[in-house]
Order: sequence, then structure tokens, then C-alpha cells
Amino acid sequence: MLFVGDDWAEEHHDIEVQDETGRVLAKKRLPEGLVGMVSLHELLGRHVPPSWADLDPGEAAARVVVGIETDRGPWVAALVAAGYRVYAINPTSAARYRQRHSMSGAKADTTDAHLLAEIVRVDRTHHRPVAGDSPQAQAVKVVARMHQSLIWDRTRHVLRLRSALREYFPAAIRAFEDLDAPEALELLAAAPDPDSAAKLSKMRIVAALKRAHRRNTEERATVMLQVLRAPELRLPGPVQQAYAAGIAAQVAVIGVLNHQIEDLSVVVGSHFGRHPDAEIYTSLPGLGAVLGARVLGEFGDDPHRYADAKARKAYAGTAPITRASGKKKVVLARYARNDRLADALQQWAFGSMRGSPGAKAYYQALRDRKIGHQAALRQLGNRWVGILHGCLKTGQLYDENTAWNHHHSAAA
Repeated sequence: MLFVGDDWAEEHHDIEVQDETGRVLAKKRLPEGLVGMVSLHELLGRHVPPSWADLDPGEAAARVVVGIETDRGPWVAALVAAGYRVYAINPTSAARYRQRHSMSGAKADTTDAHLLAEIVRVDRTHHRPVAGDSPQAQAVKVVARMHQSLIWDRTRHVLRLRSALREYFPAAIRAFEDLDAPEALELLAAAPDPDSAAKLSKMRIVAALKRAHRRNTEERATVMLQVLRAPELRLPGPVQQAYAAGIAAQVAVIGVLNHQIEDLSVVVGSHFGRHPDAEIYTSLPGLGAVLGARVLGEFGDDPHRYADAKARKAYAGTAPITRASGKKKVVLARYARNDRLADALQQWAFGSMRGSPGAKAYYQALRDRKIGHQAALRQLGNRWVGILHGCLKTGQLYDENTAWNHHHSAAA
């Protein structure tokens, strides 16, 4: 076999090739892109052992093992397409491994390439190879992550907006239930300071509420006017104007994000709906098109990636970890995990209780044992990951009785 360490940078790759004994066969810096990839194939071709002469190209490529500190991008996709066995080494793992060789803190691209080659040569069984997901699953992952990132960006801007309003216009926080709601953004754009907000007419507020498709517009408008016109402490005029300019900018950004999130959610649903496993995902309570796309995208669809439900749960981060030393033993939540997947699973667990009596009963049983809300959601999410694994493995849609029969029997 040949073992390749690939320390990547934005414009180049430092490559080291080793044989099974650890002897260094080649070292070279290759450019990023097609020219560099062709050069890598040529470099490996010059060091092919004579024993590979009778192998077909696919079998020969499978004997090349590559270690690299990323699992994304055209370069990694080209390595996988070539048939090489590619391991995405976590940078933290690589840093810890580096300390085995040197405690000085010295670091260089060439030594990192050597380190990565050593890892895949002697320690690859403890690392996860890059998943062979289908192009459909990769597309779902890309759009779902972009959609989620936009939502997180909107949340950050809303928090900034709330923080600024608290400093000079706290009445707006009380007047508008959601600062990213259409009527709140429209009225804040028209009246971004306390003085102008107090001059808003009831007709203007009612019109904004109707455009946002709200109910009880007259009553809502009356309450808003009472809050906005109530006597409040005021900052000096020039300070209010300065704050108002910043608020107008934040409101405009949030408005654009709202439109882009809505448009991208349609794209997410379109890609997700074309995936062969979409029907299985949406058959599970709590999973719609967007949340199902997030879960599918993060898990991928490589049928060989997870050996069993336990492996899928460990990757999801829902399975707890145990720390034991001497007489001390403690079970903790797993915090080294995929944060995007963890966020999606928490939302799934919470939403599933409205559509699954079994999930609601399971959650309530955990709460009755004095387990906290978040811990109970993690355990419920862990259970859902196992159910999802079973559905995908058998190709069957979700069935409430099959999923929760074991727990009902145990309770009886």
C-alpha cells in the first residue's frame, strides 16, 4: 500500500508518500487545482510497487490511503473520485498526534504532511474515512447548511437590534413581539426612534399588521400605540438620531435575510424532495422538508458509513460518554459533535412530541425521573436517531407501534 499525507493550503498542497514500512518515497509541493491533481497522480504512478502490475485500476487505487485535514472541496472530491481511500483527519487529533513527536510546539507544512501520512499508516482504524455520499445528498447538505447559516445570521442581527433598542428605545421591544416579524420591521423602518414612533397613526399600524396577515389588527394596534406613546426616559436628540441610523441599517439587513431565507427554503425542499430517502425521513414525526434536509445532509446517505445504530448515535452526538477512574464514574453529554446536526436533532425531538404519542410518553417518563428538559430532549433525540437508522436500513416508512412497542411493553 501507499500512504499519502496531504497538508493543504489555499494555493498549494504539501505531499509526502510512504510505503508500508514508513519509508519516505517522495516529498513534493503541488499547486491547488487540476494541474496539482494530475501531478499527484503522476507522482503516485512513479512509486507503484511491482506487485500491483496485475491489479485493475480500481483495485490499485484502493491501495492508496490519503490523510488530509478536511472533507470538503473539489480536491477531496477528486481524491475520492479517483478511488483512493481518503481519511479526513480532525485538526485537533492531528495536533495531539504532533505532540507525540515533539513537545516544542514547532510546526511546518512539510512536517504536517509527514504526520498525516504516519496517522493513516499506523492509526487509520481509529479515524473515519470520507463518506461516499451521493451527489444528491451532497447537494442537500450544501443548501441545507446555507439555509441554516442564514437563519443563524438573522438571529445574530436580531440580537444586535434588540441590544441597541434596549439602550435608547426599550418601548419598541415591548410593542413588537418578534423583532424579525414583517410588521415590526416595517414600522421600525418608518419610525426608528421614540419620537417618530409616538407619532405613528393607528391606521398605519393596522395596515402593517394586515400586510403581515395578523389577526385582531385593531386590538393589536391599540396596544402598540399605548406602549409607544407612554412616557419614557429619552436620550438627547443627536444620540437618538445616531441610534436610529444604525437601527435602520439593521432592519434593512434583517428584511433581506428574511426574503433570502424564504427563497432558499424552497430550494432546500426541492433538492430534498428529489432524494430517494426523502419519503422515509418525512414519515418520521417532527421532520418536514427543511429539518429533514438538515438531518439527511449531515448524516449523508453512504450505506456503509454507519455499521449500526450505535455508530450513527455516536456521530450524531446524542449518545452520552462515560468517564471512569478508580471508584469514580460519571456519564456526561457529548459536546465534541457536529453542532449543525445536534441543533437539528434537538428541534426534531421537541417537535416530534406533537405528532408521536410514543415520543411524548417517553419524554414525560424521563421528566418524571427528575431528568432536566435538555437532557430529556437529548435522550429522545438519541432514540429517534436509532429509529431513523432502522427505517433507512430496512427501507421501511416509520410506524408508531413498531417504534415504541418495546417501551410500551416495558412500562406495562
